[in-house]
Amino acid sequence: MIRAANPADLEPLMSLWLESTLRAHPFVFEDYWQQSAQLLRESYLPRAETWVYLDNGQIVGFISVLEGRFVGALFVEHHFYGKGVAHALMAYVQQRHRWLSLEVYEQNLRAYTFYRKLGFQQTQRLFNQETQAYTLIMNWAATDIRYP
Repeated sequence: MIRAANPADLEPLMSLWLESTLRAHPFVFEDYWQQSAQLLRESYLPRAETWVYLDNGQIVGFISVLEGRFVGALFVEHHFYGKGVAHALMAYVQQRHRWLSLEVYEQNLRAYTFYRKLGFQQTQRLFNQETQAYTLIMNWAATDIRYP
């Protein structure tokens, strides 16, 4: 089940974010993510639209969209990898927006491949000075299917 996040979800979201981030980005120093947590908690999440995926009443994934177009977070509990949680969350957001953008680390091949399968196209490659790693900007646009 997918529902809008509420303030009571903040701690589970933060825990899920940190665990998933460390698992997906072993090429970035852990200190960087620890220092980023406050910004996520105090600035990003309060401004973003966030939806959670529940399994037996527990949050096992979430997605956040900032400014109606930027997917800044898509995280899934690792025990639920490959079980359709990320796909369901992204499909939920894609049904509500005509155009989306996101940034993914180039070395995070699992995420990059996932986004490509969903129709995201790489438009830029940037070097992140803080993490010393390359990121990719990817965009997706809804297509209107018209029948004769």
